[in-house]
Amino acid sequence: MAQLRIALAQTNPAVGDLAANTDRLVEWTRRAADRGAHLVVFPEMFLTGYPVEDLVLRTSFVEASVAAVEEAARRLQEAGLGEIPVVAGYVDRARLAPRVGQPKGSPLDAAALLYRGRVVTRTAKHHLPNYGVFDEYRYFVRGDRLPIFRLHGVDVAIAVCEDLWQEGGPVAVVARAGAGLLVVPNASPYEKEKDDVRLALVARRAREAGCALAYVNQVGGQDELVFDGDSLVVSASGEPIARATRFREELLVTDLELPEGEGEPGTFPVDAADGTEITVERLELSGRPLEAYEPEPPPVAEPLDDTAEVYSALVLAVRDYVAKNGFRSVILGLSGGIDSALTATIASDAIGPDRVHAVLMPSRYSSDHSLSDARELVDRQGINARTVPIADIVSGFEKEVELSGIAAENLQARVRGMILMGLSNEHGHLVLTTGNKSELATGYSTLYGDSAGGFAPIKDVLKTLVWDLSRWRNAQAGRSGELLHGFAVPPIPENSIEKEPSAELRPDQRDTDSLPDYAILDRLLGDYVEKDMGSAELIAAGHDPALVTRVIRLVDLAEYKRRQYPPGPKITPKNFGRDRRLPITNRWRETTP
Repeated sequence: MAQLRIALAQTNPAVGDLAANTDRLVEWTRRAADRGAHLVVFPEMFLTGYPVEDLVLRTSFVEASVAAVEEAARRLQEAGLGEIPVVAGYVDRARLAPRVGQPKGSPLDAAALLYRGRVVTRTAKHHLPNYGVFDEYRYFVRGDRLPIFRLHGVDVAIAVCEDLWQEGGPVAVVARAGAGLLVVPNASPYEKEKDDVRLALVARRAREAGCALAYVNQVGGQDELVFDGDSLVVSASGEPIARATRFREELLVTDLELPEGEGEPGTFPVDAADGTEITVERLELSGRPLEAYEPEPPPVAEPLDDTAEVYSALVLAVRDYVAKNGFRSVILGLSGGIDSALTATIASDAIGPDRVHAVLMPSRYSSDHSLSDARELVDRQGINARTVPIADIVSGFEKEVELSGIAAENLQARVRGMILMGLSNEHGHLVLTTGNKSELATGYSTLYGDSAGGFAPIKDVLKTLVWDLSRWRNAQAGRSGELLHGFAVPPIPENSIEKEPSAELRPDQRDTDSLPDYAILDRLLGDYVEKDMGSAELIAAGHDPALVTRVIRLVDLAEYKRRQYPPGPKITPKNFGRDRRLPITNRWRETTP
């Protein structure tokens, strides 16, 4: 057996910032060297960031990526780090003749092995995902090469992300060709409870490949996607060895005892068990095993409960959207209700209360407790706040244009949206919208009113989960932590959580005037939106037939509103945005049996 110390760089790249990402690669490799690592692995497409979407169809971008990986190898050598092999993701190009249906320039979701100042070998993702948020047949061509390099006596293979999630391909080839360790760079977005699925998958693939497996994942927010890290190492039998903390950058350093490699250098084809053939490339970096050394205890992060992980994802998403888009501060309307209270709290935890600006905009229908609850939240958290009464503004509009019913109610929301957008223009704040998934699903929002803004932190959070997150966050009061500011008192007023929700756009209005009880509604929305059940399936699942018909109609008619809603972090298997793409003009209607 041979020893090897590997470092998984669970890092947060910025899409398109190749220079800064290269700087980070050198910096984190130095950290790994200081820890005595023999191999460093970075996430999928680290040098370019992920996902780059249609940037990959620009020749200039691909050329810059190819140049960046060469530059990274040179810089590592110049920094005295050339003797440490580094695996890093980037965008490459296949040398293929153009054909119809092939992405322009034949881009590859690639990974390179950097060593002694040069790119020693390259590989690319074999399985291209085309489901959920992924659209990789649009962007990439398939890789067909599996490098296996010998390092200090151990044969190390490289596969990329989706190659773990599909049958056959590189994992099957590793099982046939043999290796002591399979390293896998990933950019795997967060979804609720995905950590359990991920661990089971990695363990199964390690057993299939017959070797230890090191899985390094990106961390950070990128538009609607959140990456939670959760990098891990398992043994050849699938037993967990080490695991990184989720939702933060971390260098996961792990000592492994692995079998010595036996194959000779060279290239040869192997059946990939998926109808394709993959060329195995064996090469040697350092053949002799290291002298025996004392291993470090493997780090294993404490698991997060389901509510804590969702809250952490939302905080990270807001923090990175603000930072990566160059905003200094955020602004939101604070009504005293639970949705705006939770949004303000997430923002405070993400960027600090001193950078959060709240606007209280009472109307003629605002209750006394709405103002008092909003002011109490401001006092508890120490965020910036101002009050802009809207009654006279609304009255001035009504003198010129006669509106009644819903149109008159929506005018109030649109005045508030106009005020927030005006203050955003004046001071450079990012406007946060405060609507939740239950409202967005059923169209219970005002276009160009409460839907106006730049980012929607709870867009993928059902109303019942809004309450759960608020109670959880209050329970953390006074505790210290990376994602929490440790407010001495619960940051959200209890009355905001406990009172009956209302838009307060007419006298004595309640959400239940227009919507079913949220506990009932959210179960139905989960089945219809996230599981794509039809009406017959929904009724068979126990939902009331009349309610099924009503809610399906509400959801389907609101598609045009959702298309105009700001982006927000995805936390469920199917969010409104990248996941769910339905036509606005659509005459298909679900009918109850």
